[in-house]
Amino acid sequence: MISMNLKRLRQQHHYTQEELAEKLGVSRQVIAKWERGESTPDLQFCIQLAELYDVTLDNLVNYDEQQAGVSVPPKGKHFFGATTVSDRGQIVIPKKARELFRIEAGDTLILVGDEDRGLAIVPQQYMRGFFPPGVLLEPEEDEQ
Repeated sequence: MISMNLKRLRQQHHYTQEELAEKLGVSRQVIAKWERGESTPDLQFCIQLAELYDVTLDNLVNYDEQQAGVSVPPKGKHFFGATTVSDRGQIVIPKKARELFRIEAGDTLILVGDEDRGLAIVPQQYMRGFFPPGVLLEPEEDEQ
């Protein structure tokens, strides 16, 4: 997996093997061996590569593009898989997503849409960061 990820990320960032080798202080042949799976970069190089490509170290080493169907995501971005909409319009939010965003039964989720970019489901507590001030209506305080 790491060899495929190294090659894909290098290509996505438009580096030649020579350019990447220069950034890391190794030879082009070392980069080629890593990408062919003939050798594996030491931990220090994996850390540098993860930082250079803005991906997690775990994703650099373990991400399986074939299984996920998308390339290695940047830090903070996640691909949780696909879900099917039921006849009643219901979906199941994958467990990993619920855990990461601390979504529990009874929580309020906001559904927003952009005709050009699609839908997003956002936990209510995160909504302030999505819209400029004044766009969202604040809940009215109970008068006492």
